[in-house]
Amino acid sequence: MRLSINAMLDYDIQGQADVLLQLEVAPDATDQHVASGKMTVSTGAELHPFPAEEGYGRRTWTQGAGHFRADYACEAEIAREQPSLGGRSAVAYHQLPQLVVPYLWPSRYCQSDRFEPFVRTHFADHAGGDKILAFAEWIHDKLDYVPGASDGRTGATDTFISRQGICRDYAHLLIAFSRAAGIPARMVSAYAWDLEPQDFHAVVEVWLDDQWHLVDPSRLAPVEGLARIVVGRDATDIAFMTIFGSAQLNKQTVSVERLD
Repeated sequence: MRLSINAMLDYDIQGQADVLLQLEVAPDATDQHVASGKMTVSTGAELHPFPAEEGYGRRTWTQGAGHFRADYACEAEIAREQPSLGGRSAVAYHQLPQLVVPYLWPSRYCQSDRFEPFVRTHFADHAGGDKILAFAEWIHDKLDYVPGASDGRTGATDTFISRQGICRDYAHLLIAFSRAAGIPARMVSAYAWDLEPQDFHAVVEVWLDDQWHLVDPSRLAPVEGLARIVVGRDATDIAFMTIFGSAQLNKQTVSVERLD
């Protein structure tokens, strides 16, 4: 699947601020390839890219003052088959690769330690990939997708109580359940084909049978049409833009079109 991707962020920054961008499709994945891509900022400030978490994708430092606009355009080829998670095995702790181990632990938005009794009680009859599918089913059935129902302070425990949220909240809750069950899980930012309305999307990867597998608990977009950007513990690590200062959002747009 060949995708044309465009993203635009338009802000007014009070004073001067350092800005960290994570907008570029990761070029180093086995199931996606960047044919062409370019990111620009309106200020003319220098861009300082560096590898993101685990060297997957990259982050870019820049600076802004006053009006700030970032544009990203890309063509990407996605070659991904999504086999069922059913029957896939969880990996024993002592056999986990070093880089996977941190995704067992609680994090700022994924308080997995608080869900261990719930997961143990309600999902005892499932294991491995079947348990992940049961988690995703529960989340899809119990939560209502409500734009504006959460903010930058909302974590998995808040979502569990309120039973509503957006894609990042669905992802945080699945990650928390997975880690509570001893299955490493990480958050993924992505551009998503067939997502309505179009926006940045947050999904999950779980470690089963010695590899990462994509899961979208919101079921808003097919995983075959996801172009990953970066990965991390939770929303803290994958934010598409972090401004170290004060700013006002003017406009934000994302467009993902299929070319074939």
